[in-house]
Amino acid sequence: MHVNTVTPLAADSGPPIFQWKWVDRNADAIVQRLVEHISLTGAALGIGLVVSIGLAVVSLRYRWSYPVILGTAGALYVIPSLGAFAVLVPFFGLTFVSAMIPLATYTLLILIRNIVTGVDQVPNEVREAAVGMGYTRGKLLWQIELPLALPVVIAGLRVAAVTTIGLVTVTSMLGLGGLGYFIRAGIQTATPNPTMIIVGVGLSVVLAVVVDLVLWLSERVLAPWSRKVRAR
Repeated sequence: MHVNTVTPLAADSGPPIFQWKWVDRNADAIVQRLVEHISLTGAALGIGLVVSIGLAVVSLRYRWSYPVILGTAGALYVIPSLGAFAVLVPFFGLTFVSAMIPLATYTLLILIRNIVTGVDQVPNEVREAAVGMGYTRGKLLWQIELPLALPVVIAGLRVAAVTTIGLVTVTSMLGLGGLGYFIRAGIQTATPNPTMIIVGVGLSVVLAVVVDLVLWLSERVLAPWSRKVRAR
């Protein structure tokens, strides 16, 4: 894949902290890194959500397994990201897999806990009514409990998304791009480039805010009843 190169700032006696000319010259590279950041975040959240749903279903079916699963996810969550990448690189190299395993793993604790909590909060009378209508255990989970748990699940997804966006910046150490590239490049230049650092940090923050807002709006659209419940 072609990678747009970044034009360095010209050295002078007193450059301003932020140069719009640099942004204009490197607009294509900025867009490319932003797309990479979004792609890595989306892939990690997608994989993490699928795995979390599977583990949450196991936890709900076999309650004794929930502390074990949550404890394991918690132990993985506290592993420093750079340490996780360092352990995986000898096995997978500087590849997409080396970045994706830790990124997806860090979402598990948040998502599993919220999915199980959301299902547990479904009123018993709703379950009893569904069983009375002939719902099997599987249909009850997928058609009643999980949809009603959606507000809590999305709340966890919001936290996981913001966390992942921050962690993706670290993948620049693996040469996988993302907005962290600008932070690393801005620091590693002979003369630190504040414009590159501001672009990397600033766009990461903006992306986190936008994604959180989109997920919040999706909750209001997909689970409008949750607003009525909170208003009581």
